[in-house]
Amino acid sequence: MSDDIEDTGTPKDRKFVEALARGLDVLRAFTHGSVVMGNQDIARITGLPKPTVSRMTYTLTKLGYLSYSQQLEKYQLDSGVLALGYAYVSNLRVRQLAKPYMDEFARRTNTTVGLTCRDRLSMIYVENCRPAEVTTLRMDAGVRLPLATTAAGRAFLAATPEKEREHLMAALAAKYGEGWMAIRDSLQASFEEFARHGFCLSLGDWDRNVMAAGVPLHLADGSIMALTCGAPSFQLSEETLKGSLAHQLEMLARDIESLGV
Repeated sequence: MSDDIEDTGTPKDRKFVEALARGLDVLRAFTHGSVVMGNQDIARITGLPKPTVSRMTYTLTKLGYLSYSQQLEKYQLDSGVLALGYAYVSNLRVRQLAKPYMDEFARRTNTTVGLTCRDRLSMIYVENCRPAEVTTLRMDAGVRLPLATTAAGRAFLAATPEKEREHLMAALAAKYGEGWMAIRDSLQASFEEFARHGFCLSLGDWDRNVMAAGVPLHLADGSIMALTCGAPSFQLSEETLKGSLAHQLEMLARDIESLGV
């Protein structure tokens, strides 16, 4: 299932550079789980014609964003992409200011605490904190989570303005097809929970062994991120998560927002 979503330009937008968009779509194809891919694999994921993909991969290789294996006859991401990602994360002010608060919360609650942002129909970790003794839920920066079934995604959607949320929900409906009805009902329950308590839960919905809570983080520029805390279900009960930790996480978000990030 693709994460494609029409949230960039349109054919009538004269400022929109179609060739650039296609090149970025080629790079995004590598977020679908495969480390190395051939032009045919990329064409299948992106829906682009194979000749177009061939030109894009050739150009991206020349620019240092892809590398080509003669032995495998396939491509993989190269250091140019890493440099861009590192530049974004290292200059993200909210990450720098939030990390000490997240570290303390993780240590005190013995949970994994994450800071995420949306990318199309996914949430991406930009920071993840956990106590030294915790070896589970290792979610490094760059790991993607589904928007519809995780606490992070649900918190983001719950706090998103109605018009944008409707757009995202329509894209999710197209993505999940026949399975959408059950997911939609679960999301609606999360939105009602958020209206009552200020947080969203994912009780095994994304991973049946993971219990997690999520809250939105409103930045000074008007954008929205999401904070999460979670742990394996054998370490964290629904009662503890819902009755205590989720409320503490909501207060953590307000503390971070008060920093003026």
